[in-house]
Amino acid sequence: MAKTTKSLSEVYRTVNIPTQASLFKRMFAFLGPAYLISVGYMDPGNWATDLEGGSRFGYALIWVLLMSNGMALILQVLSARLGIVTGRDLAQACRDHYPRPVTYMLWVLAEIAIVACDLAEVLGFVIGLNLLFKIPLMWGVCIATLDTFVFLAIQNFGVRRFEFIIMVLITVIGSCFIFEVVNSSPDWTQVAYGLAPSLPDGALFVAIAIIGATVMPHNLYLHSSLLQSRAFDSSIEGKRQACKFNFVDSVIALNCAFLVNAAILIVAAATFYRNGIVVTELQQAHSLLTPILGTALAGIAFALALVCSGQASTLTGTLAGQIVMEGRGGSIRASATSLQKSRGGASSYRAGYQSPEPCVAASKTA
Repeated sequence: MAKTTKSLSEVYRTVNIPTQASLFKRMFAFLGPAYLISVGYMDPGNWATDLEGGSRFGYALIWVLLMSNGMALILQVLSARLGIVTGRDLAQACRDHYPRPVTYMLWVLAEIAIVACDLAEVLGFVIGLNLLFKIPLMWGVCIATLDTFVFLAIQNFGVRRFEFIIMVLITVIGSCFIFEVVNSSPDWTQVAYGLAPSLPDGALFVAIAIIGATVMPHNLYLHSSLLQSRAFDSSIEGKRQACKFNFVDSVIALNCAFLVNAAILIVAAATFYRNGIVVTELQQAHSLLTPILGTALAGIAFALALVCSGQASTLTGTLAGQIVMEGRGGSIRASATSLQKSRGGASSYRAGYQSPEPCVAASKTA
């Protein structure tokens, strides 16, 4: 099928990748998309499972976070390579290669998954505002809706500005939890033991919940699309190099997400598990951190990180919804184009058809 639409057309191939510059400059130009992906793996839904896992079972489930992070890395790299090699995001590729009933089913399931993820993300942002500023929940929802549209509009001024905002939010989250970890004084020997697979009695469902919170199907659509913003060389060698740059970007960004999740679990183990307290709610964790750690900054840092996490993940979740909607919505235009080509004759069809052999070759070499 001919390519009739561009993924995120407003930022499509707007970030130039210099071919004659140093390796560092080329790598720096490619960094960014994976950080937008990483916020989905440290959203408020992950916080809830990490807090419960740490408060119930101490450091024993850190290995589950590590394993699920490895699984996420594999899926994200594969999704990104799809976007690099074929020039299509996952939604467009599904539309191109599956029968229409299947694409409709995948579209509906993807949108439901995005709505479910966004619900937890918006709630996390709203709860964080309530904890920080005592803003009522309904007003918090209105603020979340408004500022999401405002921040998304920034990408019209360049995707790099949008990526910078997300990186700032990630930096704030990381800084807050470095503060929390330092003040909670965890047992680092037990942290190391937690990297070895073990499953305490009653931990199975919590471990499953941690893995389930890591399942972010919208991130697969998002990653394959965001890479279309990079104007890399479309030759086989250029695509091979783009895959390598993306792999480095993904490893760094997703390991940052792992460290944030591990920090949440470690803080829960060092504060709540040590004192025999089981935490199941974000508000409960916030209210207990200050008296246990002996500083009011502990609760403030927790709430601030929650606001940043909810805001960042809401932005990327909404953007993923746009990608899925555009990818599926383009099927009518694509079908009309195909019909015109078929009426125009076989020669017209051949002119619009692009052989998949270079894509396959690039995928194998990458």
